[in-house]
Amino acid sequence: MRRIALAAFAFALALASLGILADSARAQSSRESGFDLLRMEPSARAAALAGTVGPVESEDPTAVYYNPALLTDAMHRGLSLGYLNHLADVNAGFVSYARTLPRVGTLAVGVRFLSYGSFEYADEGGVRNGSTFGASEAALSVTVSRELTESLRGGATVHAAFATIEEASAQALAADLGVRYEAPGGFGVSASVHHLGTTLNSLGETTDDRLPLDFRLGVAKRLAHIPLTISLMGYNLHSYDGDGSALDEALRHVAIGGEFRFGQPVSVRFGYNPRRHEELSDGGRLDLAGVTAGFGINLRRVVFDYAYNAWSSYGGLHQLSVRTRI
Repeated sequence: MRRIALAAFAFALALASLGILADSARAQSSRESGFDLLRMEPSARAAALAGTVGPVESEDPTAVYYNPALLTDAMHRGLSLGYLNHLADVNAGFVSYARTLPRVGTLAVGVRFLSYGSFEYADEGGVRNGSTFGASEAALSVTVSRELTESLRGGATVHAAFATIEEASAQALAADLGVRYEAPGGFGVSASVHHLGTTLNSLGETTDDRLPLDFRLGVAKRLAHIPLTISLMGYNLHSYDGDGSALDEALRHVAIGGEFRFGQPVSVRFGYNPRRHEELSDGGRLDLAGVTAGFGINLRRVVFDYAYNAWSSYGGLHQLSVRTRI
């Protein structure tokens, strides 16, 4: 009983601290970010769950991007490779590796890369000269996580982000902080602040790029009699538009996902993001914008994950990931 009370107090204290950090950095998100890569789903499993990677035991090292405290000993020697085929020749790749070190904790290193493809040069009148230029983004991340109590875990991530368009470039340093509490019976709660930091250089000459600040709360429950885990994630909780009803505003900041496990070999996943539906829907009778789905196939040493993300009339995103241990 004493351990439970201590864990509850530590989680409440950590949550309050994260809230203070998010509130003090509220102005950081007042402008659009020049580092869109930091907001992309880094794995097919996460994409199929609409980004609702919950605070219940997982072996996917990319979970650290949703809360650094989700990095656990279960991810020891875990390697994840991912590829996203985005719209309009935009492509992204992701690599993450985790390892547990005695007396240090569990560490993870991740590299993300985003290519916008090539563009043709044109003068002010729109006349093209036949030459092209490129645009891309990259990020290097290092995470460390440790047990604070038997049920409470804390973690931190440091990011170095880079963006280039033709000869212009931007750099930024950022940090994520998170806590996670997992109770017996497959119930977990998490809280995290993402992308606290500063922009070293900006792409624009008149305005500074801003990091995509994000304050998140997550809850997940693994059902007792059905092989299903339900996750609910609240994101961008530090920023409210104030437009529409309270219910409409709340729906812009939540996403839900679920994962069925048919034994060890096969997992089926689904998710829904109301805000994404609102932003991408073209008003059609049956518009699946914001709906995600996917599956995972476990072949003992290798796990294959696939996700499909519906983007209404724009089409859909296909994402693949491979996980193993080395």
